Amino acid sequence: MSYSRRDFFKTGTLGGAAFLSTHQLSALSGSQRANSSPKVLPTTISDSPLALDLSPARWVWYPSQRTLPNTFILFRRQIRIENGLKSAKGWILGDSRYQLDLNGQRIQWGPPPADPRYTEADPIDLTEQLQVGENVLGATVLYFGMGDGTWPVGKPGFIFKLDLEYQSGLKETVVSDGQWQAYLARSWQPGHYKRWYLRALQEEFDANLYPYGWSTPEFKPGQDWLPVQELRGTAHFTALSTNSSDYLYNSSAGATTTQLRKRSIPLIVEKDIKEVKLVTSHTVKWQRPIQEYFEMIPPDAYQVVAQSVVEETGDANWSFQAKGEGTGVVLTFSFQEQMVGWPFFTIEAAAGTTIELLVHEAHVPQSEGGPAIMNSHFHSWSRFVCKEGVNRFMPFDYESVKWLQLHIHHATGPIKVSDVGLKRRLYDFPNAPNIKVDDPKLQQLIDASINTIYNNAHDTIVDGAGRERQQYSGDIGHELHALYSVFGESRLPARYLNTFSQGLTVDGFFLDTWPAYDRLNRLAQRQLGLTPWGPLLDHGIGFNFDCYHHYLYTNDKTALSEVFPRLTRFFVYLKELRRADGMLPVEDIGIPTVWLDTDAYQQQRHKQCAFNLYAIGMLQGAFAPLCQAFGQDELAKDAQRFGQQLWESTIAQFWDQGEKAFVCNLPWSLEEGTTRYCERSLAHAILFHLCPKGQTQRSIALLSNPPNNLGRCYPANANWGLWALAQAGQTEAIFQDLHSRWIQMASVASNNSMQEAWYAQPDARSQWSHAAIAPLFLTYMDLAGIRPLEPGFERIQIRPQPGPLQLLELANYTVKGPLDYRLSGSKGNRRLRVSLPAGCTVELLVDEREELPYPRAKSELAGLQKFILQGGKQYEMRLAFS
Repeated sequence: MSYSRRDFFKTGTLGGAAFLSTHQLSALSGSQRANSSPKVLPTTISDSPLALDLSPARWVWYPSQRTLPNTFILFRRQIRIENGLKSAKGWILGDSRYQLDLNGQRIQWGPPPADPRYTEADPIDLTEQLQVGENVLGATVLYFGMGDGTWPVGKPGFIFKLDLEYQSGLKETVVSDGQWQAYLARSWQPGHYKRWYLRALQEEFDANLYPYGWSTPEFKPGQDWLPVQELRGTAHFTALSTNSSDYLYNSSAGATTTQLRKRSIPLIVEKDIKEVKLVTSHTVKWQRPIQEYFEMIPPDAYQVVAQSVVEETGDANWSFQAKGEGTGVVLTFSFQEQMVGWPFFTIEAAAGTTIELLVHEAHVPQSEGGPAIMNSHFHSWSRFVCKEGVNRFMPFDYESVKWLQLHIHHATGPIKVSDVGLKRRLYDFPNAPNIKVDDPKLQQLIDASINTIYNNAHDTIVDGAGRERQQYSGDIGHELHALYSVFGESRLPARYLNTFSQGLTVDGFFLDTWPAYDRLNRLAQRQLGLTPWGPLLDHGIGFNFDCYHHYLYTNDKTALSEVFPRLTRFFVYLKELRRADGMLPVEDIGIPTVWLDTDAYQQQRHKQCAFNLYAIGMLQGAFAPLCQAFGQDELAKDAQRFGQQLWESTIAQFWDQGEKAFVCNLPWSLEEGTTRYCERSLAHAILFHLCPKGQTQRSIALLSNPPNNLGRCYPANANWGLWALAQAGQTEAIFQDLHSRWIQMASVASNNSMQEAWYAQPDARSQWSHAAIAPLFLTYMDLAGIRPLEPGFERIQIRPQPGPLQLLELANYTVKGPLDYRLSGSKGNRRLRVSLPAGCTVELLVDEREELPYPRAKSELAGLQKFILQGGKQYEMRLAFS
């Protein structure tokens, strides 16, 4: 059966210069694509505005023929600075991670996770830190060697360039070359084992082997400091293109042309947090060797023998006596909220005293029945061995932390612990959040969502910084809405779009975590059937939405210039994937897979309805308008046709004429003896106008009062149902959900963050700061009702739906400037005040009974009327019905 319907979305005028040359356009003619897929639109990187050439700098490394995993190299260069320095700026990159010091002081840590073909150098500005006379540049470079959630693959290498300019006009350049010295830092054992699947570094640091003071002018390098090896390779390619050896994976650039690039986002801000509380202390007696426990975690390895063994001797100082061989003293600290950064502490103890620093996102203290050693979160510990006297320790790589534990052993004599804290990582957002509501539960959810963004949005957009630290699309891409509106940030989303899209496979689907090791490894595992986790096709669909939303929020096509051809390749892949039944399959599709909130479905085949509706919405409402924006009208029509075909096939198989709703197991309902719905199918059908003849009543009713046979999304995708309810004007159901499910999340109260699943367990692998921040962006998009209708906020919709709120005050940061919004009062007597940025037109949608002194326009939504407001003005009005 076939239904005619209007377009899925009204996208406004989407102009733009032609993206392809004439001969490329001919390859996409309608006659050719009637029976075959269009050719892939090529992308070139040679003229990227981010391209960087650091000549005459050289890629350098420690003189060697191989580099073991988790090897640390110290690079040192002494320079002299004369009077009158005007500027000292340049670039630095170490593969895999570096820390830059100057004269013994930490300057910065990097680089951002990147595709090894397009690694990004970090900018440096040492103008204020350099001193007249002798200075020492020091770089600690860690080579992972084994895959990490922030590093898929690469080669060891270091490159540096610093341009000096004096007031006199004199210019000098300091570059990485043969004048640098390198030291193999055995304070970290080269070749040390991996922490877990997605964390390369299981850090063990011996202070007795560390050359303290090495990055100061006073230090005198010994014979272990060797002249660096200059690698073969040019300063505009990445380390992958050098002759440096990747002996473990045998990676090389091969035929790939790599390109060194500039960092496109601000450097991470580092802030010391010292608001920490000692919660408990106890002594454990080891039944098995301590080293064996941390390597293997055998059962019954220890027992608790004493409580409260530490004396607080002053402000944040804790002292105790060593307890003897085979005994460990455990101090457990808690921060006020969950954060991401580098935990640190100071300890005064005898040489050889050993400390395991453990971190966790959620923990029940041993004094309250929890585990004595909180080693239950992906082996999240680092080990430090003291030199005699005072030691200040901080892991080299960052952690996700709410709880911090120190296990101290192999000690003699008195021990003093002090200065416990965290060097927090924070993105340098252009604006601080400004949002206030009178509902304390919603405000708590909003605050927890904001803190979650602080934890998840750094160099990349990740799902959680404890388990994976990987950049995803799909459910994680929803975070972008908050970055645009709450923070006014578009640089980080632009980098996300570019770097994620670089994970396009030769087959045409996206690695749904990129740049990261996970799905790269899954490709091999899927060949042998060793994992259900193939690259997720639904995340590739979500990525198309991410790209379109970026264009809609920013009107920035430049950020999509390399991305768009990759979207077209994915479009071709989807067309090739379609089967004889006219639908996209969700089973037996080879290497990739379809996820779609697995817990909401009893069987994989139940996902086919939602997956196809999701794809239809993407084709019609995201990919097609992007094609128009890039001047590819024929390609846009092809996407529309493909969407129409999928829609007709999905209706034929999954639309229940009696129920007047999509039933996700309709083809098998008799066989299974039950009827099942899913939140994603119902929500997509409403949002993308996919219910035949506009019959949405049943779908809205099911979402408003979910029955037991409705499969529901996990938190990071629950926004789909909430968006659909908002579109249907069902604000009461939204608040019911926020007050019943969302506020019950344990992480909200304990960690000021949003957890991954509806239930999170402490002292386990649960993620307590994830991407489920729907309460935040929903407040902007649907309660305040602010959405861009045309790219760059040329035209804006404001549709207030505050529900029971009597105060909703926020600043929505747009590319045209802030939109200040204040709604107060109860329904029937509300005051709305909006201050609009210049250069926009606003469509105010309110109850059709409202009488306002503004120009009217026709509303497409029943029961609402539209008033036109002009940008650059402030409006204040009374709403008697909205």
